[in-house]
This record gives sequence, structure tokens and C-alpha cells, in this order.
Amino acid sequence: MTAVIGAGVIGCAVAHALAREGHHVLLIDRAEPGCGGASYGHVGHIAAELVQPLPSRQLLFGFWRELFMLDGPLHIPLRRLGAFAPWVLQFARAAFRREINTQHLAPLVKPAAAAFEQLFREIGQPDLIRRNGHYQVWFGPTAQRRAAQEAADMQRLGVPTEPMSPASLHTISRAANEAVVAGLLFPDSGHILDPLWIVQALVQSAAQCGTELMKTEVRALRPAGELIQITTDSDQWTVSAAVVCAGAWSAPLLAPFGLSAPLEAAYGYHVELEEHAPHVDGPLVYMNQEVLVTPMAGRLRASTHMEFSGLDSRPDARKPAQLRRKLRGLGFSCDAEGPSWRGPRPVLPDYLPGIGRAPGPHRLFYAIGHQHIGLTMAPVTAGLIADLAAGRTPRHDISAFDLRRFGRAS
Repeated sequence: MTAVIGAGVIGCAVAHALAREGHHVLLIDRAEPGCGGASYGHVGHIAAELVQPLPSRQLLFGFWRELFMLDGPLHIPLRRLGAFAPWVLQFARAAFRREINTQHLAPLVKPAAAAFEQLFREIGQPDLIRRNGHYQVWFGPTAQRRAAQEAADMQRLGVPTEPMSPASLHTISRAANEAVVAGLLFPDSGHILDPLWIVQALVQSAAQCGTELMKTEVRALRPAGELIQITTDSDQWTVSAAVVCAGAWSAPLLAPFGLSAPLEAAYGYHVELEEHAPHVDGPLVYMNQEVLVTPMAGRLRASTHMEFSGLDSRPDARKPAQLRRKLRGLGFSCDAEGPSWRGPRPVLPDYLPGIGRAPGPHRLFYAIGHQHIGLTMAPVTAGLIADLAAGRTPRHDISAFDLRRFGRAS
């Protein structure tokens, strides 16, 4: 039996891929599939353009412009500065390796939308995805220059762009009451109608191939010779193989196998606008405001923020309030108060995922740390884990994603 720990979009995609290849899969999570972590609140954008990891020299020396106190999306509470410092140092080192890290990440990201299309055809639900691209817009006197620079950067990275239509720009400009606007269409990306539907479709398809679902919290994994011992709140047993896909909660599960996973939870927030017509027919990124708005089934979902407040922290009411204020300024009908969601994106300091197999005789695999693009990389990641579990050479080079790049767990 192969236990998959974590039923977010990564874990469910992995369970589905393994089950289709004949593995007897047990999918374990403390919550219903797709409901316990970052997957539930994903903004639905299949970000085939995000081929560059976030750490960069530009961000390293200009991060202060992004701070929440300056109306930006980044918040690092003062109480966390000491504990957060080692992670920041590794982030800073990665900023000087962005070019080589892009070469590692891009092959997993560029085929994302096509991989989703193939996956949805396989499970008989092709209507779950929209392949009409996404948009980025800028306002103000520098808008044209910034759009042109983005188009040039994307061309260098092999990501196609097109100018936005005058009609779409006019709609956005009029809604936001901005006289100067420039924008790009990214035709190779896409979006989904509801992240929870994706997870449910994957679980249903995996169940048809024999996957079992267990709702419990895994407290520990430990090597037991060539087997792996699983400890939950109420039981303990061994399996022949396991895959850790537990998002921001993965590090303690991997430590007994000598793997260090310096994960941080980069909390994001979203709000939803029920029955609100979109300004364009795909995800729309407002680059000045750093807000993403995606049309979903019967609603719009808007998201922002990178809050490094720790896994034990509570939601900050100021964050959704700020998001709602920005949405009103962009011409959306949005009440000042209302429900919101907050969830932890699992982030490693170099913004590369952790994908691989633990050293030793046991069959312990992991797929963690997909930062802001876990949905985007889910099908490709699942294929890589299926390759490893089958003893095949992975379809992409994953040596850069081995967690041993962070040393051994203490």
C-alpha cells in the first residue's frame, strides 16, 4: 500500500496518478479533500507564465516597497523577525541564483495548462478548465513602459504575450476611473471554475481505481526497516510506501528520514463577489495594486497578500479590509465588510518545490513547497511522483528539487 499524506490539490493529483498506474493508494488528511490547506482558497489561475522563482536581486533590495504598512501585500510581524531570519538568509542567497533556478522551474510550469487539459480529458471532465489566457494591466504614466518591459521579459523567457484589445482596456479604465492604462494578454495560461471541484474530480477518479480515503491527522512518520510507520491520533501501522504532500505541515513528517524542509507559511487572503460580472473573460492581474481577480462559477474571487505570521497565527482582519478597499477602487461592487478566507501557501526559501525520494531503503517520497503555484504544477508534479514510484527516470530533471539541498534535519 502507498499512503499519500495530504489531500490538497497536489496530494489528490498524486493519488490519482498512482492509482491509475495500479498502486493501492490510501489518501489521508485531517479534513475533507481540498478543504484543509491552501488549495481550497486558490484563486484558480493556472499560472503558466510564472516560470521565474520569486527571489531576485530587485526584490531583495526593494522589498520594503511591498510592505503592508505601505499598502503593499507583504507582512512580516516584528515578533517573527528572529525566527524568520534564517529563512530570509536562504531567500537572499537564492536571489543571486534566479537565472539557474528559472531553468529548473520553467519546464514544470510552462506545460501546466496543457497538462490540465489532458488530465481533465482523462477523467471525462474537460469543462473544468478555461483556456482563454489571463491579463495583466498597469495604470498611470509609466503603464506603457512597464507593459512593454514585461512583454520583452516574457519573450526572453519564451512566454508569449499579446497586446490587450482596446475594448478590454476601455472597460477596465472606465471601471477604475483611470485615464492611462496598458495591458497584456497571456494566451497560454488558463483558469478553473472552482479549485474544490478539481480536487473532488481527482478524488472521484482515483476512487474508481481503488483509492481509499481516510480522515485523520497523521502525527508522525518513521522508518521501520524498509517499511514506513504511520502514527495517527488513534492508530499506528506500516505501509510499503508513502508520499508526503502535507503542504506547510510537512517538515516534521520528513525530519525522521533525515530531510530538512525549511517551510514557511505564506498566508494569502481572498474575498468573493457573488454574481458579479467580470471586467474581462479571464483572470485579471492589477499590477499596481498586486491584486488578482478570477471569474469562477457564479462569482469572482479576488486574492492578494503574503503574510509570514507563522502557522499558529490567527487571521488579520485588516488584510481582507484592505483587499476590499482596493477592489472598490478598481470599480468592483464590494462591501466594506464581509466573509473572507485565509490559507497557508507552503514556501521553501528558494521558491523551488521539494520533489524527490528520501535517502535510504524505505520508499518515502515527497511533493511539497509549491509556493503560489501548487495548482499550476499539480499535474506535472503528480507525473514526476508516479515516475519515481515506478522506478522510472523522471520525465523532467528533478535534481534541483531534492530537499537535501537544505542539508540534513537536526
